Amino acid sequence: MNDSNPAGDAQAAHTNTAHVEPPVPGTLRKSLKNRHIQLIALGGAIGTGLFYGSSESIALAGPSILLAYLIGGIAIFMIVRALSEMSVEDPKAGAFSYYATQYWSKRAGFVSGWNYWFNYILVSMVELSVVGSFVNYWFPAIPQWVSAAVFLVVITAANLLGVSKFGEFEFWFAIIKIVAVVAMIIGGLAVLVFALPTASGVRASFANWFTVGGGFLPNGLMSRADDGSWTGLLMALVVVTTFVVMFEREIGFRSS
Repeated sequence: MNDSNPAGDAQAAHTNTAHVEPPVPGTLRKSLKNRHIQLIALGGAIGTGLFYGSSESIALAGPSILLAYLIGGIAIFMIVRALSEMSVEDPKAGAFSYYATQYWSKRAGFVSGWNYWFNYILVSMVELSVVGSFVNYWFPAIPQWVSAAVFLVVITAANLLGVSKFGEFEFWFAIIKIVAVVAMIIGGLAVLVFALPTASGVRASFANWFTVGGGFLPNGLMSRADDGSWTGLLMALVVVTTFVVMFEREIGFRSS
């Protein structure tokens, strides 16, 4: 005998449906997996700032660039830790702009939000220019602006695909960058272990940190170069914190 009650089942279904609440405006929905968040954080720290900015900062500070990375890393760790905890405790759309408004003032939130937008406009154009110069170096026949425009279209399209697809895009491209960095580290260690000579005939060695080119701190904290530009550890710290480790904060936006 069938004990089912169609009327009762329909009523129960109607009751369950009635209790489904629509999304609340201003709240977030989880669309990224843990692997996406982890690789976005790593990928944000590995970019044109690491590959191109490192050469500029090493030229400014010499071996003491290690101190710049240490100081910059500690500073960004504090920022990301605070932002991540606020994001987990109160996950709202707007990230630090919302928190500045909530815990400081509306003016602070307004300024921080537009400052971040302006920062991304400038930095994105700088990074596209650097990517164009990389492509032009290996393929001189391709104008720098062409490759920069192509990457601009690709990156814009990836951001318009939706959160989950953007996460996959970032995940796989971050893996490519991580593999490249690991390969460079292995190559650098091989050069040091086997004391391979450079183009100028100097053999690679840890002793060069203190004996070649002015030692560990060749340009001091800050000094004037022969061409009148500023150089030294403090100037290298500006490059490191601006272009190398600054995008680690991306993990704070997605930790919720």
